[in-house]
Amino acid sequence: MGMTITEKILAEHAGVKEIYPGQLIKARLDLVMANDVTAPLAIKEFESVGAKQVFDRDRIVLIPSHFAPNRDVKAAEQCKIMREFARKHQITHYYEVGTAGIEHAFMPEQGLVLPGDCLIGADSHTCTAGALGAFATGVGSTDLAAALITGETWFKVPESMKFVFKGKLRNWVCGKDLILYVIGRIGVDGALYKAMEFTGELIRGLPMEDRLTMCNMAIEAGGKSGIVEPDDITLEYVRPRAKREFKLYKSDPDAKYCEVYEFNGEEIEPQVACPHLPENTHPISQVGNIAIDQAVIGSCTNGRISDLRVAAEVLKGRKVHPYVRLIVIPATPEVYRQALKEGLLETFLDAGGAISTPTCGPCFGGHMGVLAEGERAVSTTNRNFIGRMGHPKSEVYLASPAVVAASAVLGRIASPEEMVS
Repeated sequence: MGMTITEKILAEHAGVKEIYPGQLIKARLDLVMANDVTAPLAIKEFESVGAKQVFDRDRIVLIPSHFAPNRDVKAAEQCKIMREFARKHQITHYYEVGTAGIEHAFMPEQGLVLPGDCLIGADSHTCTAGALGAFATGVGSTDLAAALITGETWFKVPESMKFVFKGKLRNWVCGKDLILYVIGRIGVDGALYKAMEFTGELIRGLPMEDRLTMCNMAIEAGGKSGIVEPDDITLEYVRPRAKREFKLYKSDPDAKYCEVYEFNGEEIEPQVACPHLPENTHPISQVGNIAIDQAVIGSCTNGRISDLRVAAEVLKGRKVHPYVRLIVIPATPEVYRQALKEGLLETFLDAGGAISTPTCGPCFGGHMGVLAEGERAVSTTNRNFIGRMGHPKSEVYLASPAVVAASAVLGRIASPEEMVS
């Protein structure tokens, strides 16, 4: 019996020829990551067991991204714990404010994660890196502490689900719309502890940044991971960035999947996930007249340069609605720099938007755009649970950068087709 790409990567890292879903394995890790929220908990556990050194200072990534730049004294203390640990153990890949970005955008961009890798991160959206053809998943801080010591962790091998996309994308439709459509179809627990494999002619033509967006939100369907088989688009992205060897894996033709879904891209229009779950998804044409108070463009889901370009295309020569706050957050310093070079930041400022340094910020209700009671936001972020972006009586709608930009101008959730032909 053949194996899926996920099973092949896990088998290789477990040192065995074959594995099967449900099997418990111990796997070596190529990369271990934590941020300023999760690292301090892991560091506390690391020190509580008397550990003296990390398994490999070159394979640990520590990034202050959630409450950084520091929101308050508590946030400053959290970042200080991580900073001091990085200095003590001479962690190669510690990135300070000014050089760091949102981890799930930063790591692929910097070539830290590569095809064929097996990595964990103490953050649920670590699954983003699966777009490169890696097995990437989030873990708790206790598991991360053990990995910091041993360079290994345990997994129950997940079953794999295949999502086949055919046809072409409609105008203004992107990877964000595809994954929202999937979540709307299968629900927030439809892929519980499954590896979500995205494939088909549409995916093979999809830019890397859209693939990263899709894998990023696998967790919103309950997935253990998201993954795309590496191809020429992957290699074009990876080769200029890679600083070490990597290996390409592909699923066997006779690999077994617990479920297979097929979708026609030409039938999918821009999507909007309404409160309070990512599965509450509707095509933009059926959303209705919903006024907004805030529009957010950014996050590990949609804060890359292609996202900012699309948003700027919609906003060019227009003004943000007088009753709406537009917040734009480039995901990494490199994205920020490129947006500056291309004049995108000027477009956002001219429209009346506020531009933030790279940070997770409002996505999880941290800072840089927290909502008050009764306020409503449309955002390119990945979750819209009750209280996710602030007050428990606020509302968050999820959409693509194009829809969020159009909504910022019109003051209501809107399609860019209403403004741009």
